[in-house]
Amino acid sequence: MRENYSPELVEAEIQAKWKAQDVYRAVEHALDANGREKPKYYVCSMLPYPSGKLHMGHVRNYTLNDVLYRYRRMCGYSVMTPMGWDSFGLPAENAALAKKVPPAKWTYSNIADMKAQMAPLGLAFDWSREVTTCKPEYYRWNQWLFLKMLERGIAYRKTQVVNWDPVDKTVLANEQVIEGRGWRSGAIVEKKEIPGYYLRITQYAQELLDDLDKLGGWPEEVRTMQRHWIGRSEGVDFAFPYTLEGEERQLRVYTTRADTIMGVTFVAVAAEHPLAKYAAKSDPKVAAFIEECAKGGVSEADLATREKKGVKTSLTVRHPLTGEEIPVWVGNYVLMTFGEGAVMGVPAHDERDFAFAKKFGIAIRQAVNVDGVEPFTTDHWQEWYGDKTLNPYCVNSGRFDGLHLHEAIDAVAEALHEKGLGEKKVQFRLRDWSISRQRYWGTPIPMINCPKCGAVPVPEKDLPVILPEDQIPDGSGNPLNKDEAFLNVRCPKCGGPARRETDTMDTFVDSSWYFMRYCCPGAKDRMVDERNDYWMPMDQYIGGIEHAVLHLLYARFWTKVMRDLGLVKFDEPFTRLFTQGMLCAEAFYRDMPDGHKRWYYPDEIEIKTDEKGRPAGAVAKEDGQPVISAGIQKMSKSKCNVVEPRDIIKKYGADTARTFVMFAGPPDQSAAWSNAGAEGTYRFLKRLWAWVYAHHDELLAARPYDAARASEPEKALRREMYVNVAQATADLDRMQYNTVVSAAMKMMNAIEAFKDDGSEGAAAVLRESMSLLLRVLYPLAPHITTSLWDELGFVRQISELIDAPWPRPTESDLAADEIQLVVQVNGKLRGRIMVPADAAKEQIEKAALENPDVKRFIGSTPVRRVIIVPKRLVNIVAPAPKA
Repeated sequence: MRENYSPELVEAEIQAKWKAQDVYRAVEHALDANGREKPKYYVCSMLPYPSGKLHMGHVRNYTLNDVLYRYRRMCGYSVMTPMGWDSFGLPAENAALAKKVPPAKWTYSNIADMKAQMAPLGLAFDWSREVTTCKPEYYRWNQWLFLKMLERGIAYRKTQVVNWDPVDKTVLANEQVIEGRGWRSGAIVEKKEIPGYYLRITQYAQELLDDLDKLGGWPEEVRTMQRHWIGRSEGVDFAFPYTLEGEERQLRVYTTRADTIMGVTFVAVAAEHPLAKYAAKSDPKVAAFIEECAKGGVSEADLATREKKGVKTSLTVRHPLTGEEIPVWVGNYVLMTFGEGAVMGVPAHDERDFAFAKKFGIAIRQAVNVDGVEPFTTDHWQEWYGDKTLNPYCVNSGRFDGLHLHEAIDAVAEALHEKGLGEKKVQFRLRDWSISRQRYWGTPIPMINCPKCGAVPVPEKDLPVILPEDQIPDGSGNPLNKDEAFLNVRCPKCGGPARRETDTMDTFVDSSWYFMRYCCPGAKDRMVDERNDYWMPMDQYIGGIEHAVLHLLYARFWTKVMRDLGLVKFDEPFTRLFTQGMLCAEAFYRDMPDGHKRWYYPDEIEIKTDEKGRPAGAVAKEDGQPVISAGIQKMSKSKCNVVEPRDIIKKYGADTARTFVMFAGPPDQSAAWSNAGAEGTYRFLKRLWAWVYAHHDELLAARPYDAARASEPEKALRREMYVNVAQATADLDRMQYNTVVSAAMKMMNAIEAFKDDGSEGAAAVLRESMSLLLRVLYPLAPHITTSLWDELGFVRQISELIDAPWPRPTESDLAADEIQLVVQVNGKLRGRIMVPADAAKEQIEKAALENPDVKRFIGSTPVRRVIIVPKRLVNIVAPAPKA
C-alpha cells in the first residue's frame, strides 16, 4: 500500500479495473448470488445539451444520479443509469453561424469533449445505451410516431398566429418571449400567421390533470405548476348574435363567470379575429391598430404586463338574453388562441375589463354584490368585485336577482341553452403543441408538399427522412429551403414533382421519449421493445425545476400516446422526480468605458485578505486593479463564474470534487462552491488514507468481531458506527446526501478517537468499523473507498465494493449496555450519570442523588421530588441549599 494518498494514481487504477470488468453494463432479469432475480431500479438524469463544457454544476447533477445508482446497487437492485445527448436545436445553429461550420460537426465535437470531461469522474453510466438525438437511428422514430399520430388525428396541420422572431427567423414558444422580445436574439417579436403541424395534447388534458394525483413521488411544487399550466375551468360557452351583410352570425365567448352576464357593456376581439379584419376594411384607425398589435408576443404572460390598448369598431352584437346592442372593440389583451379570440367585457367584475373601461369611457354596470363589504363604486377597483370565493349574488340582473354564484351560473346556462345560444363547458388553459420550427438543425417533419395532392405523408418504408449534415446556416433562414437535393422529390400519391417539408420538429419531441430508447439499445425494427416494459416506468428521474412544465408535460403526453398505440403498458413515465438545486459561485466584474460589464473567470482573480485572513476584496491578476463582486450567483458561462471539473480533479481528484459538491448543501437547494470547502474535503480523504496506511497490517490480521469478548469501549465504538450507518441510510433514502458526508466524517472521528490498546478485540472492532465507513462513503467517493476496500482484503472476504451488501443495523447493533442521562436540579443542568440501559427507576434515582456534581446543589436537605424522563434526563426538585 502506498504511504501517501495520490488521487491521480488511485482513480486511474480503479477506473481501469471497472472498465476491464465492464461493471456498469445493465442487463435485464439479473440474478443475485443465490440465483434469484434482482428487483430492477432505473435512475436517470435529464440528458444534457452538448455545449462542449462541463462545470461543477454539471458534476453536482450527475453525482446525485451516481450516488443513488451505487447505493441502490449495494441494496441488491439491478440498477441502470444511462446517458445521452439532447443534440438538436438552435444553439448549434447559432454556434455554426458564428464559427462557419456545420452544426453537426460542432455538435459531435462537443459530445466527444464532454464525454472526455465526464470520464475522470468515474460516473456509473452504461455507455452501451448512449442516445444521440441528432442521429437518424433515433429521430426516425420521432418521424414514425408522428405519422402514427397523423393517422389517428392527434397530429394535424393548421394556420395559426404565432410568435415570430424576425432575426432568428423562427417561431418562438410563449416561454421564449421575454418582455416582448426573443429570448435569444433580443428582437421585438412579431405576430405572424403561418401553417404548421400541431399535436393534440388537449385531447389528453383531463387525463394529464387527473394522473397528477398518482405521482406521489413528485414534488408538490411541480405538480402544482402542471395543474396551473393545464388550467381546467368549468364555465359557459355562449354566443352574441349579430347581423353582417344580411347574414345572421354568432360571436362566441367562454366565461367562468356567467353570473355576471348582465354586466356586459362591450365585447373585445383579438386583432386577428375576422370581425376585426372586417372592421379594418372601412376604418383606418382599426387597420392601424391591428398593424400595431402585430408587434409583440402572443403569450398570456406577455399580454398581462402590456399596457391595455384598444379601438372601437362600428360593429355591434346583441346581448344573448336582453337583445341590447353591445359595441365591439379590438383589444390588444385578447388572445386569438384563447377560445375563439373574443371575450365579454364586464368591467364591474373583471379587473382587466375595469381598467380598459376606465381608460376608454365605457359604461361600468354592477351585476353582482357581496354582503358585508364596501359599497360598489366605479371610482376605483375593489378586490371583492371579482372574488367568487365570497359567494356573490346577482343584482340588477332581472330574473337572476338574488341567485348566488353556482345557482346563478346554472340558471344563466339554462336560459342560454333554451335560446340555442350556449351551454356549460369544461375548458383548459392548455393549448395544442406546435412542433413546427423554421430551423435546419432538427428532426425533419416527414411530409411532402405536392401542388396537386397537398400535404402527403412520407411512406414508412422511406423513413428516416435524413437531415443533410453538411449545411452551414448563414443567417438568412432555414438552409434546407436552398438544398435542391433535399427539397425535390416525387409525390408518393400521384408521382408528380413535389417538395419536402423544410420545417423541423421542436426539440421537446426529442426529449419526450429518449429515456425509453435507453431501455432498448440496438432495436432496429421497433421504436421500443419488451426491454422497455422491464425497465419502465422509471424509478427515479433527476433534473432541474426549470423543466417542471414543458419537458415533463410533453413526456407524459408522449407516453400516453405510445400507450394508446400499443407500444407501452404504463400510463406515466416517471415514478419519482427529484429537482436539484443550482450550484453557485461568486462572480466578479469590472465596469468598462463603453458601459458593458467585463466578467472574470476564477483563475483571473486574486482574493485579498486582511490581517486575520478574512476576504477583503479582489483584484484582477492581469493588472492588480480591483474588481467588483456581484455576489454568489448561479454558475454560468455568461458571468464566467464557472469552476471547471478538470481543474478541480487535477488539484484534488474526482472523489474530492464529488464528495464536496454533495457536502455543500441539501441537493434540492442551491449551494455555493467554495475552494476552501473543497480543500477541507480533500484533507478528510487524506486523513482516511493515512489512518488505513498506519493500521494496515493490524487490520489485515484482525479476527472477526466477537461481542461476547468485546470491552465496553469496543462496544461503544461499534454502536456509534452503526448509529451513523442508520442515519446515513435514512438520508440516502431521502436523497439528502450532504448529511451522508457528515455521517462518514463522524465515523472517521470516532475511529480516530478510539483508544487502540493493540489487543485482538480492538483490531477486530476497528476492522469492522472501517468496513462500515468505506461502504457509507463509497457512493460519494467510490475510487478511494474501493482502493482501501481491496487493500484491507474485504474484496476477498465479502465481495467487490460495488456489489458489497449495504449494512443494515439490527436492534442489538444499536442497543447500548449503558446510557448517559442528564441530571438537572430545579430545571438547571448540574451533571451527567451513566446507568445500565435497563436500570430500574430506583437505581437511576440513587445514581443521580449520589453524583458529586449534583450533591453540591441539593445539600443535606431532603429532596421534594425526582422526575425521570426515560433515556433522557433526571430532574431533582429540591429546596435551595442554605447559605
